[in-house]
Amino acid sequence: MQNGFDLRNPPDDFYDEPYPHYERLRRVEPVKVFADGSVFLTRYDDVAAMYRNPAASSDKKQEFLPKYGETPLYEHHTTSLVFNDAPIHPRVRRPLLGALNQRAIARMEQGVQALVDQLLDALQAKARATGSAGALDFIEDFAAAIPVEVIGNLLAIPHEERRPLRGWSLAILAALEPLPTPSMHEAGNRAVVEFIDYLRRLVAARRAAPLDPEEDVLTRLLQPAADGDELTERQLLHNCIFLLNAGHETTTNLIGNGVHALLTNREQLQRLVHAPELVAPAIEEMLRYQSPLQLNNRRLREPSEIGGRLFPAGTLVTLCVGAANRDPAQFDDPDRFDIGRRPNRHLAFGHGEHACAGMNVARLEARIAVSRLLARFPGIALAGEPVRDRRIRFRGFSALPVILSS
Repeated sequence: MQNGFDLRNPPDDFYDEPYPHYERLRRVEPVKVFADGSVFLTRYDDVAAMYRNPAASSDKKQEFLPKYGETPLYEHHTTSLVFNDAPIHPRVRRPLLGALNQRAIARMEQGVQALVDQLLDALQAKARATGSAGALDFIEDFAAAIPVEVIGNLLAIPHEERRPLRGWSLAILAALEPLPTPSMHEAGNRAVVEFIDYLRRLVAARRAAPLDPEEDVLTRLLQPAADGDELTERQLLHNCIFLLNAGHETTTNLIGNGVHALLTNREQLQRLVHAPELVAPAIEEMLRYQSPLQLNNRRLREPSEIGGRLFPAGTLVTLCVGAANRDPAQFDDPDRFDIGRRPNRHLAFGHGEHACAGMNVARLEARIAVSRLLARFPGIALAGEPVRDRRIRFRGFSALPVILSS
């Protein structure tokens, strides 16, 4: 069965429950070679080693040109931080890390708490107004709203101009699927064009009136590096898009997946309600158990050994983070959701020099969202059948109906 496994044509039940397929691959064919010569990794040690491999490139030009052609999507995805190596990668990553250091995150905490409380107030008011708590969509009304506002604050985007941001992000990221449809290509290209047009105006305004670079990421990115190097206009615009996309999608999925895991493992929900100090390890377990980003890719710059086999330069390698984070060689009873799991060295944020620059912002958002949600509504429950996104690279819900109860 697994010899025919293909990401471009997955089994019917794969979107809802990929882990049994990953488990069989990991057991029978952990270094899976597809017909085109690309490789699919499902073991924790192999994925971690590939993240550390200096011969593994994040540059996607060779992969994305036939996929997108000379389009706005191609320009975006081959210019953003995550799909580049040095010198572009460290040039963009340094100011982002500076803007997202521990002092900056500490300054954000009070604002995130206020935002979450406002959203919970609105959620409760909506339930009262409709008279049907089942009408509440946890994703639309709560999980997706948090990162858009947080990243909007980081880029100092005026509140009244934030409405299109989520739609642009979803359209651009959907085109990263292994086999995007023509409509996904069209929507993604349109989103890039519209986003770039908006950012040009925002950048012009920021150049004319810079803000505090300690708090505004855009102002920080506009500053020359210590060696005098500056980002080109193209690099600046596309990495602002990347900042929104990376921070929005993964954090929305982290909160949505995590709360769903609690709702379907009620003993763990009650454990967290009675021991709220477990929220930090609970967030790590949510990241491991349903990793928001399931797949990553590298291309070999030179021949490399993977799982005892030598593969030539140019080989495309897919790192299955979702499978690695369920590997029993690394995690005891990996299919069990355990909010107190320790140790928990998951790979949800990547590993090595390309580890997610905003990981601690995502942790902050999720920690505050989950803890304050359960403090107010410890009896929260599912109010209908959740709807999984029909995507492979990103794992989340498009709808998660809930009923509120204290």
